[in-house]
Order: sequence, then C-alpha cells, then structure tokens
Amino acid sequence: MQNLPQFKYHPNPLETGAFETGDAQECDCCGQTVSIYYTGPFYSIDEINALCPFCIANGSAAEKFDGTFQDYASIDGISPNPSEPNILTNDDATEEVCTRTPGYRGWQQEVWLTHCNDCCAFVGYVGWDEIQQMGLTDEIADDLAKNSEFYTIEDVKKYCRNNGDMQGYLFQCLHCKKHRLHMDCN
Repeated sequence: MQNLPQFKYHPNPLETGAFETGDAQECDCCGQTVSIYYTGPFYSIDEINALCPFCIANGSAAEKFDGTFQDYASIDGISPNPSEPNILTNDDATEEVCTRTPGYRGWQQEVWLTHCNDCCAFVGYVGWDEIQQMGLTDEIADDLAKNSEFYTIEDVKKYCRNNGDMQGYLFQCLHCKKHRLHMDCN
C-alpha cells in the first residue's frame, strides 16, 4: 500500500473508499493482478470491472478506454453550453481530474468543486455531524447559501447524514485551504 501513486485531487483514496482491497482482481487496462483496485465511476463505452491505481494515475486507463473518471461538464465552473464562457480556466486541472484522478460515488451526478482557479481535492463523505465536529459550518456557508433553493439550512442540519439520504461531499482548495461542500439527495 506504500507504493500507491499520489493523486493530487484525491489524496486519500483508500480512506474515501475510492479503491477496494481484498481478493485480487485483474486490471482491465494493464492485465496485472492487483489487490488494490478501483471500481468507482468511470464513463466509457466499455464495461470496466477493475482498474489498478497506476493505470489511473498515468492516464492509460482513460486513454485505452476513451473514458473519464469525472464528467467534464460536472466540474464546478465548466459550462456544458459551448457558447458560455468557463469560469475555471485551468485546463490542466480539468484534464487531470477527468483522466488521472479516481472519482467518488454520489447519489446523483457527481460534481467536482473548484476554488482559486483550480480543482479542489476531494476530502471525503460527510454529514452535518462531521461538518460541525470539523468546525466548518462558517467555512461552507457560501456553498449552503448557493443551494438554498433546493434545501434550507434546517433541512441540512436535520437530514444530512454520512451514508444517509442527504449526503455531503467535502472538498478542500489546494491553495488557500478553504473547504467547500457539495450535497445531493437520493
């Protein structure tokens, strides 16, 4: 496990459950038998069962299967409408998140948050209890306010539970260290 590649935008993939461990699996990309493998979101025409961390990190899985680990249009600041300008202009970050970073599982469409003109690092899954324990209620207030048309802060306090029907996805800016929160419901 010490030899696991580093992922800039998903620094703790074992802790977040992005990689499974256990019975050996064959990597669909390189054919190596591995005991740490990815079975998370991968958008490709091909049916993929398992990918090794190294084929993700070096981009060979995305290239071989013409796939992505994150939907390009679901990165915060990227407009799915070609006539609208993108707020996020860091194309290198977008490329790395989409083709060389393990994704995370969401209830609906996963969204990758950004800050300081860069993609944020995915920290993990949280509920309101974890947000409070980490002292992040003020830091994520802007993200909660942006989504107030979908749910109130009272709803979040009452229903947002880790592994619950309302789930929080915590990110952190690599530059200023600000935390950001994306939420969705089943």
